[in-house]
Amino acid sequence: MKILILGGYGIFGSRLARLLANQSQLTLFIAGRSIKHAKELCNTLHRNAATIHSLYLDRDNSNIETQLRLIQPDLLVDASGPFQSYGKDPYRVIKACLATSINYIDFADGSDFVKNISQFDTEAKANDIYILSGASTCPALTAAVVRRLAKGLTHIHSIRAGITPSPYADVGLNVIRAIASYSGKQIAVMHAGRLTFSYGFTETMRYTICPPGHLPLSNRRFSLVDVPDIRLLPDLWSDINTIWVGAGPMPEGLHRMLNGLAWLARWRLIPSLTPFAKLFYKTKNIVRWGEHRGGMFVSIEGIDNHGQKYERSWHLIAEGDVGPFIPSMGAAAIIHCVLDGKIPARSARPAIRGGTLR
Repeated sequence: MKILILGGYGIFGSRLARLLANQSQLTLFIAGRSIKHAKELCNTLHRNAATIHSLYLDRDNSNIETQLRLIQPDLLVDASGPFQSYGKDPYRVIKACLATSINYIDFADGSDFVKNISQFDTEAKANDIYILSGASTCPALTAAVVRRLAKGLTHIHSIRAGITPSPYADVGLNVIRAIASYSGKQIAVMHAGRLTFSYGFTETMRYTICPPGHLPLSNRRFSLVDVPDIRLLPDLWSDINTIWVGAGPMPEGLHRMLNGLAWLARWRLIPSLTPFAKLFYKTKNIVRWGEHRGGMFVSIEGIDNHGQKYERSWHLIAEGDVGPFIPSMGAAAIIHCVLDGKIPARSARPAIRGGTLR
């Protein structure tokens, strides 16, 4: 099976490559705009069982369809981003996959990008391929966790979730660009049973991630982010009143600075935080202190068929450098299922259905 990973040497794409590198039946193409970086990753993985190649591929190039016809991968995984700002033709890669009948998975976390993926459903079925968007922490993992927590409940009223990386974890420039693009800007939220809006990184909450039997993380600050979950999870649980998802970047001092700048953008004292993305990126990867641990939580409120109220939560702690592997695990799990002969249904859809936790 040939898999082309676009953005394959980036923070999350490289983790996916590492998760797949021991599969002897795979040929991996590490692709992106920097052949130098692609070759460097290939050199670190060359002793693994998979066959691994480097490849120059620019997603914005008009001849991407021609390149795909030459390579003929069975699956393209788009791990590049930022999906919130993919330009005038955000679905260029998907259209190329449709034209060449190549299966497609992405790590998209942009709410509009993932929500609108279903527009390609008819074409995907006609070309006998699957197109899965958002096969990452949000919304794929969040949906799988809520599905597990909701067992035995007839109604889910509230979903809250948060992700906080270790302050020492590498954060890619495209991740920073995505956050900067919507900080202080209107984003969708689910409140009081209806879809409304708030402003990215201007709403906050505190939460302690504490799995039983493990040392808890320090109580952390989470700020509202733009993720597909807010628009997609009501499709699975129609009676939800509240959905809130936040990020908890560390150290907290930098987090609070970002909150302050987001408020300036909200008040229109500055037009956008996007021009500061490179500065944020450099600062985040230089200013580091605190415990080398990250984590994630999902909490729900609901009732069973007797009207009994329940509050349930799921906690995850990622020690050391494990954290950046989590967004890649959803796509890796889908690929392992494909290798076992469990092919996703031919369609174009968000990756929120069918995922389960063991």
